[in-house]
Amino acid sequence: MRKMWKIMLVVCCLGMTVGCGTSPSKNERMEEALPVLVVNGTQLMNVEGDTVVLEGVSYGWHQFWPRFYNASSVAYLVNEWGAKVLRASMGVDLDSACYVNKPEFGVECVTRVVDAAIENDVYVIIDWHSHNLRQEEAKEFFTQMAIRYKGVPNIIYEIFNEPVEDSWEQVKAYSVEIIKAIRAIEPDAVILVGCPHWDQDIHLAADDPITGYNNIMYTLHFYANTHGQWLRDRADYALGKGLPVFVSECAGMEASGDGPINQEEWKNWLNWMQRHSISWVAWSLSDKDETCSMLYPSASSEGNWKDADMKEWGKAVRDNLKALKK
Repeated sequence: MRKMWKIMLVVCCLGMTVGCGTSPSKNERMEEALPVLVVNGTQLMNVEGDTVVLEGVSYGWHQFWPRFYNASSVAYLVNEWGAKVLRASMGVDLDSACYVNKPEFGVECVTRVVDAAIENDVYVIIDWHSHNLRQEEAKEFFTQMAIRYKGVPNIIYEIFNEPVEDSWEQVKAYSVEIIKAIRAIEPDAVILVGCPHWDQDIHLAADDPITGYNNIMYTLHFYANTHGQWLRDRADYALGKGLPVFVSECAGMEASGDGPINQEEWKNWLNWMQRHSISWVAWSLSDKDETCSMLYPSASSEGNWKDADMKEWGKAVRDNLKALKK
């Protein structure tokens, strides 16, 4: 109840209401909300006109690592690692516990992280983590999320994680329909749009962007030991054409999620993102036997991770975030 109480307070502070049934009493103290985010040109900003750069951590697919989807892990990532944004990656397909097979479980995992992010005063991405077009299911899900979190400034919607085989024309048409569904309820929240070929063909979106909607950004994903200067050149092209870019998933190893971390290229990417004031989210909070999973199975579900519980990648992301927090 405390989490829902805080959500309603934040919403009322903005003069709006959350579609969830009850209202706080008039005597309850309203808490200060995070600054509302807007997109101005290629930049993410607050309503005061200040450039905003968010750095943080993405949770792994919810159906495989639900144990980390809890309020304690959120608080630890925010307070101990310095994460400014978290990403709740709801696995849409794959496995019997994915969203299309168990939608209530998916919503429960995502909202647990989202509510905790609100409680800890950070931004949070609701990520439709799929590689396939599922327009009707996506419309239903994002309508539900927009109703639940209408007016809450913490929320960012990522409407298609990584298109793979779909053309930009197909992804664009899908994205317009999902944006319409969200905007019918939530007129202002930032929405992240995916690009073809694992979010690498951002130049295609730059040549034919979505029009008629504000506060839209486009996602670029990279894995530093696979994606180098050629992808930064492609992103520079997109920025040069005025396309707002958000790196909603990135890491230092190969695109498979495994193999060695390329420290030099990871630093090149960090420098590039800093130079362009681009937000980024590192993949992933999970304990799979792969390089990009930040934790070992020995790690607690709730945080308070010791160095022995963290892989090289987890320690690197933690150190990067802590350095940026100073």
